[in-house]
Amino acid sequence: MAAIIVILGLIIGSFLNVCIYRIPLNKSVVYPGSGCPHCGRKLAWFELLPVVSCIFIRGRCRYCGTTLSWRYPFVEISTAVIFTYAYIKYGITAEFGAVVTLASLMTVASFIDIDYKIIPNRLVLTGLILGTVIGAARADAGLAFIGLGFAAGFGLMFLVAVVSRGQMGLGDVKLSAVMGVFLGWKAVLVAIFFAFTGGALYGLFLMAVMGQSRKTAVPFGPFLAVAAVLSVLWSNEIISWYLNLVK
Repeated sequence: MAAIIVILGLIIGSFLNVCIYRIPLNKSVVYPGSGCPHCGRKLAWFELLPVVSCIFIRGRCRYCGTTLSWRYPFVEISTAVIFTYAYIKYGITAEFGAVVTLASLMTVASFIDIDYKIIPNRLVLTGLILGTVIGAARADAGLAFIGLGFAAGFGLMFLVAVVSRGQMGLGDVKLSAVMGVFLGWKAVLVAIFFAFTGGALYGLFLMAVMGQSRKTAVPFGPFLAVAAVLSVLWSNEIISWYLNLVK
């Protein structure tokens, strides 16, 4: 079964790459079939195999010779890793569905934010719907869990957006609301704390090493994405560790 989960993760990762490329362009993620993002030539079936195809064609388009982005195999492999870990931890349960769905949504959101500095509304809406449906089926969730998580994620980040006077985008606010629906209020606060910590450390790195100024714009979506995955997998352990630390 684990092998099937790995393959499923690779396939979903390949689909996420399609979403990352097409959603900002308002294109269908289903039709037409995948093609080279540079020359547009439609890919053959053996060029659509996750990871294997990239190795087979040596990371270049067979038609125009353009080097393909490292992002494609990275997304496929990282998605397979998350799917496999979630399966080992939860088995085939609603909790497994919550982990892999949130991780998939956050992967798409983070790379779109890197490329375009936006979080598409259609992605947010999809996340809210899926999070509510999955949450209703989870043994550890329910409507109160979903509602409080939404309020905590949206409310805290909206307050930050107001205080920062536009430096925090509303896309990040909406993405945090999606995180809250999946994570609940406790875990989403942990995730937001991790995201701000990671963002602050990266900002210090840019200033100290790269010579950037404090006003350099940095997409916050990737930090929310990494923090959301960490939180959905280990928030209970992190909260327990912290409570034991402050006793």
